Order: sequence, then C-alpha cells, then structure tokens
Amino acid sequence: MRILLAVDGSPYTQKILDYLAAHAEWLTPNHHYTALTVQPLLPPRAAKALGKALVDDYHSEEAQKVLLPVQEFLAAHQVTAVAESAVGPISQTIAETADGGGYDLLIMGTRGHGGLAKLVMGSVATQVLAESKLPVLLIR
Repeated sequence: MRILLAVDGSPYTQKILDYLAAHAEWLTPNHHYTALTVQPLLPPRAAKALGKALVDDYHSEEAQKVLLPVQEFLAAHQVTAVAESAVGPISQTIAETADGGGYDLLIMGTRGHGGLAKLVMGSVATQVLAESKLPVLLIR
C-alpha cells in the first residue's frame, strides 16, 4: 500500500507516529511511505525583500526540521520513506499531492476542534477531506 503522511512537525505529527508504532501492521515492508510537509507561502512583500535564495533556504530548512524526525522514526522501524516538501496553500497542496501521486491512503493529524470551531476557524483536515478523493485516516 502506498501511504502519504501529511506532517507539520506539531504534536499531531508525533501522534501519527505514536499511532503507527502502536499498530505494528502499519510498519511492514508491504507499505511504502511518503512523508509530505507543506510550508505556507511568505507574504509577497517579505519574500521580495528577502530575495529568492533566502526564501528558498528558509523553506528548505523548515521542511527538514519537520521531515528528519519522521524519517528517523520510520528508519528505526526498518521502514524507508520518501521525503517531500512543497510550498503553497497547505490543504490544497496536500489534496493535490494525495490525488495525483498514486497513493492508496492519506494519514494526517487533526486538532479535534468541535463543529463550531471548524466553522469559524476552518481546518486543514476538513479542507483536505473536502478536496481529496483519497481515503483519509485522521489521527487525533
């Protein structure tokens, strides 16, 4: 099974890893993982002031902070993973990557806000569920 892990370095990323560790059937050679982190775009004025090279370095460093612990966790469980990073609208980028990458499942964390909070604040998980055709396993 090809599985996309949407990770952001938050405590919810750790909850995803804890879930995988607690369910040995997820950590087998039958599963092929891709860990994806999406960095939001910087405001245009800030990006212009900093310059493309500095902005690219920033996005790369932030992505590595998120992806390295995930790769180390999976390697410790003898599971290799591809690491990918992208820059753009978070939910849209996750959904497009999930739908266009030939994956069988998307696993991501959710903060678990109630219905009213989702309505007021929005939620990356809620938006991905609405935009993606792929089955999604939400870890809370």
